[in-house]
Amino acid sequence: MLIAQISDPHIAGWGKKTFGVAPMAENLAECVEHINRLEMQPDLVLVTGDIANNGLEEEMERAADILHGLQPPFYVIPGNHDDRATMVRVFGPDSCPTESEEFIQYVIESQDLRLIAVDSTKPGAPGGEICERRATWLDQRLSEGRDRPTVIFMHHPPVRFGVPETDLDGFEGREKIGEVIEKHPQVERILAGHIHLSALTRWRGTVVSTAPSVGMRLTLYLGSQKPSRFFLDEPSYQLHYWTPERRLVTYTVRVREGTRSYPFDY
Repeated sequence: MLIAQISDPHIAGWGKKTFGVAPMAENLAECVEHINRLEMQPDLVLVTGDIANNGLEEEMERAADILHGLQPPFYVIPGNHDDRATMVRVFGPDSCPTESEEFIQYVIESQDLRLIAVDSTKPGAPGGEICERRATWLDQRLSEGRDRPTVIFMHHPPVRFGVPETDLDGFEGREKIGEVIEKHPQVERILAGHIHLSALTRWRGTVVSTAPSVGMRLTLYLGSQKPSRFFLDEPSYQLHYWTPERRLVTYTVRVREGTRSYPFDY
C-alpha cells in the first residue's frame, strides 16, 4: 500500500500569495501534478491540515479546486488555520467523511492498513488539543481493530520537535492521547504536520512523524526560544510505503529536479 501525505499548504484567496510572498497554490498544484505522474500510484492521499491560511471559504475552495485534480482519492483533516464547518461544507463526505458533528474524525478501512483521522484542533488557538471525548473516541476505534496495523493522522504532533513557534503553541491532552496509544500496539505511526519540517521520533510505543509544508519551511532552534520565521521552500510531500514485509517506510519527495541525473554504475 502506498500513501501520499500533503501538509500545510496554507492556501490564500484567489489570485493571492500566502503572506504576500509564498506561491502556495502554485506549489500545491505542482505536488498534485507530481503525484499524478508517479509510476506507482498512491492508494490514497492524506492532507494533514492548515489547508487554508485564514480559515476563509474562498481559500478552502481554491485548495479544493486544486486537490480535486488528484487521481487517487484524498482525505482532509483540519489544522489550526482551518475552520471545521467550512472544511466539511467545501470538501463534502467523499474527502471529509466525518463521524461527528463536533470534530472531524473518521476511519478509512483498507486491505492493508487501517487509517484513523483525529481532530487535534482547538478553535481560536494555534496549539493542539485532545479532550476526553476525542481520546475516548480514538480508544473505541482502536479497540475495534486490535489485530489490524493502524496509522493515525492528525495535524498537531503530540510531541515537541524543537521548532519554537509550534513548540510554544503547546498541546493540551498530550497525556490523554499518550495513554490511549500505549494501550494499542497495532499503531504503526502517527502522521502529522504543523511544524513545516520532516522529522520523526519514538513516542509511547509508536513513531510520530511530520511532513514538510508544500513551500514554507520553519526554522529549527534546538534548545532555544527564538521567535520563528519561515523560508520559501520548494514543493515537497511524503510517501509512506507499507511493504510486503509489513513495514512502513517513509520518503520525503521534492517535486522539482534541481540538477540532471547521472548513471550510478561505478
